[in-house]
Amino acid sequence: MIAHLRSYISAALLVLTINAFAQDFSISGRVVDADRNPIELANVIVFTEIEKTFVAGTSTDGEGFFKIDNISDDTYFIKISFIGFEDFEQIIILTGQLDLKTIQLNEIPESLDEVTIVAKRPTITRKPDRLVFNVENTALIEGNTLGVLKNTPGVIVSEGSINIKSAPATVYINNRKVQLTSEELIQLLESAPANSIKSIEVITNPPASYDADSGSVVNIIMSKNLITGYRGSIFTNYTQGVFPRYNVGTSHYFKNNKINLNVNYSYTNQKINRNQDDTVNFLDTSNAIDQVWLSHIDRNTWSETHNLNLNFDYYIDDRNTLSLTSTGLYTPYFKYQIQNNTNIFDAQQNFLSSFTADNLSRDNKYNIGSNLIFRHDFKNEANLTFDAHYTIYDYERNQSVFQDEQFIDDSEFNTLANQDTQIITGKLDYSLPIDETSTFETGIKYSNVNTDSDIERTDIINGQEVPNLDNTDAFKYDESVYAAYANYSKSWDKWDLNIGLRAEQTNIEGESVSLNETNTQDYLNWFPNASISYQISDDVKIKGNYKRSIARPSYTDLNPFTFFINENMVVLGNPNLVPTYLDHYLVGITFLEHFTFEAYYMNYDGDIVELPRQNNETNIVAFTPVNLDKKVDYGFDLAFEYSPTNRWFLYAVTSFYNVSEEANFGEGFVELNQWANYSELMNSWSLLKDRSLNLNLTLVYGSKNLQQFQIIEDRLVSELSISKSIFNKKGTISLTLGDMFNLQDYDKSIDYLNQSSRRIDDIDNRYIRLGFRYNFGNTKLNTNERTTKAEERDRLKDLN
Repeated sequence: MIAHLRSYISAALLVLTINAFAQDFSISGRVVDADRNPIELANVIVFTEIEKTFVAGTSTDGEGFFKIDNISDDTYFIKISFIGFEDFEQIIILTGQLDLKTIQLNEIPESLDEVTIVAKRPTITRKPDRLVFNVENTALIEGNTLGVLKNTPGVIVSEGSINIKSAPATVYINNRKVQLTSEELIQLLESAPANSIKSIEVITNPPASYDADSGSVVNIIMSKNLITGYRGSIFTNYTQGVFPRYNVGTSHYFKNNKINLNVNYSYTNQKINRNQDDTVNFLDTSNAIDQVWLSHIDRNTWSETHNLNLNFDYYIDDRNTLSLTSTGLYTPYFKYQIQNNTNIFDAQQNFLSSFTADNLSRDNKYNIGSNLIFRHDFKNEANLTFDAHYTIYDYERNQSVFQDEQFIDDSEFNTLANQDTQIITGKLDYSLPIDETSTFETGIKYSNVNTDSDIERTDIINGQEVPNLDNTDAFKYDESVYAAYANYSKSWDKWDLNIGLRAEQTNIEGESVSLNETNTQDYLNWFPNASISYQISDDVKIKGNYKRSIARPSYTDLNPFTFFINENMVVLGNPNLVPTYLDHYLVGITFLEHFTFEAYYMNYDGDIVELPRQNNETNIVAFTPVNLDKKVDYGFDLAFEYSPTNRWFLYAVTSFYNVSEEANFGEGFVELNQWANYSELMNSWSLLKDRSLNLNLTLVYGSKNLQQFQIIEDRLVSELSISKSIFNKKGTISLTLGDMFNLQDYDKSIDYLNQSSRRIDDIDNRYIRLGFRYNFGNTKLNTNERTTKAEERDRLKDLN
């Protein structure tokens, strides 16, 4: 009996052993198109040879690689497919680890024009260093690019800035930094149609190939062409806020086997209103209220903007590509009017005096940036890319100010400000796939920024213009950055690893001609980064990230100019600013398929902020950039993503975080901290049988929080967008409602040491927008629209 039992056990163990060894084989490879570009998200499916029964499947990653593990030795039928390309089919005999090397998919002939792409729900993919929000062919792309960012998880579009949590985000398009001022960037994204967007990458830990001043990155990935031929579109939007505004534009795409051409143009005409109510409590030497200044400020901005974007690729041969990209922003008409009405009271609310101040500015500016890019693909699938860039930025502002004060003589003055900036960069990048699981990247870069700016003030005295030499100056700025980096990434078993190191040598010289002051800064810094993740089980994955980055002072922050809004409100530069260094740590876990929990800690050394500082002796409020001694931001995030049906996508996140800020202002040391909550709820629906009606609702709540020594009260951001396909899906009409509950305005207060004020901003963000887009040509196909800029123009600030 025992002998029989031993025989059964031995036989069972033998079978299990054979099965274990039989399940240990894998099939891997890389999928590319005819231009050797990787094809992401291609379907790879393995069937049995005869019955064609499904065995296993996967999708290719961003570099076109795939790997299917745990396949027993046998004969199979493999099929690789991607829309717009012919299927790859082959019978394989698996006797060990099988590497199919590189598999090329060929484009379907132009009869693919009859293919219909069905609208789908947005999806979220989480990687160790980033979140990928896939929006291609969803309802979200029927609006503008800024609207997509507003609906992207983790991205906060606030007044004049784009943030990830509390930190400003650097915006890239197709892995190239957008080189515009914050104001111009918002204009560009708001006027650019979103129909060519494939995905939005929210990168909280950028690899070493990104510039060291890219602490957190929003990378907009555009779709690629699937076929030769021509397609185009025209669009228009009408927006009714406080005042009407509109934009129109057109896009054109052409591709054949040698060239790929994309041209986009848009024109925007708008008038934006912002009302502001200020209360400044000027204090005496014992910090008791001496005077209360109540101001109502009405701001209006009129502008006309032309955007032109050109992308041209020339395929020299199978391994060499030459590209030219150029982006132009021209604003021939920009008028900025500030009307200030201030009443002054004593501590007992007795009226003392009043004044009005009218400020009228007219700007003329243009910004043109071009890249020349050469890429060579080696036979071992490595590639070498050279990118040369040149930007010219010209800005002029004429300002007239008239201040009428009760019981005091009136004052009137004019200023003329000019800024001429040129940026030159060159970089060389090399990428080497070591094997199917690992890649090594390295590169070098040089960039130079040279700017000349000046400001002249003339006072109007008895009707005559008198030069004011005390407030006239010229500033020359020269910045050179030398950089080199190395990055290594590897995926094996259940692990994903990415480590990198970047070095940057910075040389800066700023010279104030009139003041005879020169500021020089030279420093070498090292910037490490690391990301690692481990798949514990099918629905549990843990990760950890670390990133060190830098934020350099902007050119105008270092400029010692005094720019007068009126006689009692000025904007100052600070030539003594030093860079900010940020250390960012994050750990997280994804569990139960739909949940993600993350904890983070961000330490800022010398954070650069612009603070409104009141002088209680002169009654002047000066907006001044300073370095804080310390800033710490830490918190916990819980995210939930789920599709209740195949027509409904739901995303929710809540974040509890604490911000603390410390600074010594000379008259005393200040330390403030505040716990806050950020919560977002997004719903996306596809309705009707053909999914031609799409709705998207986004709600974002921000509780009381601390920003730059100011307490910001609760806000609720809301947006509802509806789109409907018409004309056999060649046309789309859209309707968008913004700030539906009128709870999106800002209420800020300052209360520390001898600073006491409050500001309420009624910004022009409550609107209704109607849009129409019509596609022609190969309307069923995707495009490869790219917008390429270079590197440093995001730190160009207007003098306002």
